[in-house]
Amino acid sequence: MTTVVLKNGDAALTELGNGVSRKVLAHLPEIMVVEVHFEKGGVGAVHTHPHVQSTYVKSGRYVFTIDGAEHEVAEGDTIAFPSNVPHGTLCLETGTLVDVFTPLREDFL
Repeated sequence: MTTVVLKNGDAALTELGNGVSRKVLAHLPEIMVVEVHFEKGGVGAVHTHPHVQSTYVKSGRYVFTIDGAEHEVAEGDTIAFPSNVPHGTLCLETGTLVDVFTPLREDFL
């Protein structure tokens, strides 16, 4: 397997609507790193997926709804989601999340 080095400036920014955009960063079949940009008021709708996910708050403030419970997080905080747990977020203060998925999200490619 080959090591992947991706410069952030080379990653395409995809507009998702609702004040949200993302960049798919380095990935291998077993793992994927994604940078997600939120404008204040941006919404990541509640959803589920079979991937294990960890989210690091690089900047901003958010309210995550996780399995029906609300959790406010800010810069430096981290969340780990098991497979198939309903989750979504509302951005309270413009910022960036870094999501790590295992295995990779083929639907993002």
